[in-house]
Amino acid sequence: MVKDPNPKIRLHGFNNLTKSLSFNIFDISYAKTEQHRKEYIEYIDELYNAERLTEILTNVTKIIGANILNVARQDYDPQGASVTMLIAEHENPPSDDGWEEAPGPLPDTIVAHLDKSHVTVHTYPESHPDNGISTFRVDVDVSTCGVISPLRALNYLIHSFDSDIVTVDYRVRGMTRDVDGTKHYIDHDINSIQNFLTEDTQNAYQMIDVNVYQENVFHTKMLLKDFDIDNYLFGAGREEFTEKELADIEERLRKEMLEIFYSRNLD
Repeated sequence: MVKDPNPKIRLHGFNNLTKSLSFNIFDISYAKTEQHRKEYIEYIDELYNAERLTEILTNVTKIIGANILNVARQDYDPQGASVTMLIAEHENPPSDDGWEEAPGPLPDTIVAHLDKSHVTVHTYPESHPDNGISTFRVDVDVSTCGVISPLRALNYLIHSFDSDIVTVDYRVRGMTRDVDGTKHYIDHDINSIQNFLTEDTQNAYQMIDVNVYQENVFHTKMLLKDFDIDNYLFGAGREEFTEKELADIEERLRKEMLEIFYSRNLD
């Protein structure tokens, strides 16, 4: 008889492990004039208002198989928005798919077991007062108790926003106990967050991992490889700039992206 290399853990009671995913993205643009910068902020603020963010988080809860208990959302003045959802366990039993270290859907419904969990999102549109660099930051937190990891929602989240830089932190906290009384501090295989991303996403980004396996802490940074200046000019086409100006703008945009990616200022 061949022993199952990944047998299910028979638990005493319910799964007490808390799995927390923190997902942070930056979208970078160049706005030539003060009016363009104002329009960029207004455009982003409207595109990712509280209603749209609620729709995105609703799809996240479907992917991880949760039921929404409560929604609190707010658009801020002058800009930005927040949404918080309390979510609870699904009435159906968990799926075996939740144990596989593989990319999640985009975005099909996956059945999971969740309890006392939440999903939150906050947006931060801003523009540099002098050099035309405008950034849009989104912070998403998905915290679950149960079998399915919130990493199942990662692919959908990356594809829901224009993501130049992505930072992902994943941590499994606490412990759960099996029927023999043995404590378990993680209940699924994971070597890297990258294994939960589709191949096209992995190919599109330069990625760095920092993992502390003994603490069940996993960290991945992602920087978009492809750079086309036409995708970064807001409110003006490239025909409105000289080649020298375009080269200068590209240098400033790249510097901004690298500084955010490496979390330090570059000389």
